[in-house]
Amino acid sequence: MKIDERTFIALDLGTSNILAFVGRQGIVYDEPSIMAYDNITNTLVALGADAYNMVGKTHENIRMVVPIKDGVITDLDAAKDMLKHVFSKLKMLNDWKNSIILLACPSEVTELEREALKQVAYDMGAEIVIVEEEVKMAALGAGINIDVPRGHIVIDIGGGTTDIAIISAGDVVISRSIKVAGNALDEEIKKYIRSEYNVTIGDRSAEDVKKELGSLSKYKGERTMSVFGRDIVSGLPKEAIISSEEIRNVLVNAFSRITDLLIELMENTPPELAGDIISNGFTICGGGSQIRGIKEYFNGIFSVPCHVSPNPLTGVIEGARVFQKIINDRIEKDYYGKNARNVKKGSQTSYL
Repeated sequence: MKIDERTFIALDLGTSNILAFVGRQGIVYDEPSIMAYDNITNTLVALGADAYNMVGKTHENIRMVVPIKDGVITDLDAAKDMLKHVFSKLKMLNDWKNSIILLACPSEVTELEREALKQVAYDMGAEIVIVEEEVKMAALGAGINIDVPRGHIVIDIGGGTTDIAIISAGDVVISRSIKVAGNALDEEIKKYIRSEYNVTIGDRSAEDVKKELGSLSKYKGERTMSVFGRDIVSGLPKEAIISSEEIRNVLVNAFSRITDLLIELMENTPPELAGDIISNGFTICGGGSQIRGIKEYFNGIFSVPCHVSPNPLTGVIEGARVFQKIINDRIEKDYYGKNARNVKKGSQTSYL
């Protein structure tokens, strides 16, 4: 089959959101990576935004499932279910047959985790599966010309992991990953409010606090916010009034782990690339890049220019669109077959 006759599908299987791109159609799906199941019948009740709106508001016969945790698939059956229902809902299940699938994954997933990711695509009928690092796709999506031999540092702050990589001459030179990202920041906010105000709040409330008050440096219009939860002593509903400064201190403390990882990566950077980084600076991608003052935070520590991706939430998929032409060229030249390990599964081919 000719390349232009195959459907190109790119999937950003994030901890917080799943995005699907289909060639000639664009982004066809962008919703939270969560599902709701009926415990009695074990059937899917809701997924995506509908399931997200049920978080914290269900009874014991409904269980919430997040099939992708910390950037990797932890529930393979649920992940298959999610993809089948998403594309069934879009009436696009047939697009998987003989398709080329690009899966974006975190930098340090294991071989077993990669195989689990690919198996989902195989079971949907894909013929060719290619796995690329999310941070590389995010760099392309941010407009970086990664093909030139110049070093760029990309910091991709997602929901489950923060991936940091130095990219040059078309690929990742060195990368690191840490499980400190959007969800971990929410957890730190929950812990703080519990310890300081004796109030337990839910995941959605913590995320709302992060979005409304979160910052890494002072900003105009700082304010307070009411958050409602349960008093850990009486068990009754209770209100806590939180300030921007309090949440900033929580986030800065959490970001120190990302900073330490960035320092470690830079200490292992080849000297020639280190010089490029001084002039090129950092490019910050992912949902976490939307936290107020993030540019000033990194610039204040490292004294290099910082840029935020123009499309932080869809950057990985935008990068995959750019990468599609590269994939087609490589398949035409049998690049993957000659330069990478080919794993045959019947008529299916996995390119690593």
